[in-house]
Amino acid sequence: MSSLQQKFEELSRTYPPQMRPSLVLPLLQHLQEEKGFLTSDDALAVADCTGVPPVQALEVLSWYTMLYRKPVGRHVIKVCHNITCSLRGAERMVNHLQRKLGVKPGETTADGRFTLLTVECLASCGAAPSMQIDNTHHDGLSEARIDRILEGIT
Repeated sequence: MSSLQQKFEELSRTYPPQMRPSLVLPLLQHLQEEKGFLTSDDALAVADCTGVPPVQALEVLSWYTMLYRKPVGRHVIKVCHNITCSLRGAERMVNHLQRKLGVKPGETTADGRFTLLTVECLASCGAAPSMQIDNTHHDGLSEARIDRILEGIT
């Protein structure tokens, strides 16, 4: 039995049968944890497993910024560039990260340590500008604060 099928069986025990479409996202996350990124074939396998139309699983794959369509670095830096963060300096933070890391948004450092992304929203408008590194959220950014945060990452 594949790991996808095993995870589906495990999750199915906690969801009623009519909620199987809700398993698409956790199954895609499971595959990403194994592989590091996802392909359209992965989404199609999840669709087959859950019984949802293939387009639905492909839509989930393309919608969520936490699902990666290509390999990423050990640490993924997501900088919000929505209107509030932009008005409060997000572009300046992205430019600082580009200079510091030597990559543009969508790229990974040569050593494979960091991938820099810009995302539409991190739901923290009140403390903008914001970024997320892996699963840790950082608000009220400045260039100096970004430097301190990066120094603490191993």
